[in-house]
Amino acid sequence: MVRCRSCVAATLKRLFKLLLSTVYQTLNNYNNMILAPISFAPYLKDVIWGGSKICKYKQLPASSDKVGESWEISAVPGHESVVDAGEYKGMTLPELIDRFGVQLLGSKVAERYGKAFPLLIKIIDANQNLSVQVHPDDELARKRHNSLGKTEMWYVIQSDKDAKIYAGLNTAMTPDDYVRRVAEGSFAETLAVHDSHPGDVFFLPAGRVHAIGAGNLLAEIQESSDVTYRIYDYDRRDAQGNTRELHTELAKDAIDFTLYDELKSPRPADSNPDAEIVKCDHFDVRRLLVNGESEFKFNPDSFTVLIGIEGEAVLSYPAGEMVLKAGHTVLLPAELSQIKVSGNACLLSGQC
Repeated sequence: MVRCRSCVAATLKRLFKLLLSTVYQTLNNYNNMILAPISFAPYLKDVIWGGSKICKYKQLPASSDKVGESWEISAVPGHESVVDAGEYKGMTLPELIDRFGVQLLGSKVAERYGKAFPLLIKIIDANQNLSVQVHPDDELARKRHNSLGKTEMWYVIQSDKDAKIYAGLNTAMTPDDYVRRVAEGSFAETLAVHDSHPGDVFFLPAGRVHAIGAGNLLAEIQESSDVTYRIYDYDRRDAQGNTRELHTELAKDAIDFTLYDELKSPRPADSNPDAEIVKCDHFDVRRLLVNGESEFKFNPDSFTVLIGIEGEAVLSYPAGEMVLKAGHTVLLPAELSQIKVSGNACLLSGQC
């Protein structure tokens, strides 16, 4: 009888150890992120100036002929991106950050932004001219909106014949001159005008007046902010016959009235497979060309965003493979800082 009790006790002890080991392993797996690219369901936004190119480009069923933006990766409140495949399907981007923290964001990003995701990634289709607008810098945006400012960059994917980009000023003026010109309806005449071609790069620091001209399809990487000051909107009216609100006075304090000699970023050489095209305090963007098989390394202190611009690429990493097609975007955890890419494709990478 005593021996049976001893056997039972030993069995229970083994089972308890096994249970503890299982619980530990489960918790360990829960807290350790799978090092693989993460894809999200895009948020397609209908706007007055939108068109039909985004759905075609992303190979999605046409949802309307007014889709102006595809929010590829967003943590903007109310429009948080949701994982659409894999182990974390159904989780929002903020939920991923809450669970994995530095593993996902990287130490540099976590130190600066805490648990906030600092970038917003979009694809934009301008079927008509966008409004003439400007964005505040971080200091002004925090003061007025408790938000990040909005420095951004554009990479032109497609452009119709004679398509234009409007960025910066061509005329010296004071803030009072600006107010007078807006009242007169002549402010748009002071914008610097640039021809637009696929592969062109435009860097738009906060404070630079700008507008995307009709006929452009482009990728946008920006600070995670939805603060825009609209200056001029061509007297357009929405479906209800209303004009859109203008922000003349708010914009006056945000505009950089400096005249710059160079407003269009240098175009990278086609012979350079890994070209840095924008580097600023908020993000670092590279254009990656793949023809065959290449290996790319990224800063392990930051997450990496990969945007498929043209062609199709196979991303290879320790846990498997994923196909990245043109018009699609994935997020690489900071700890996945090196991948192999094969195929024939043009990609953009973005880090903080």
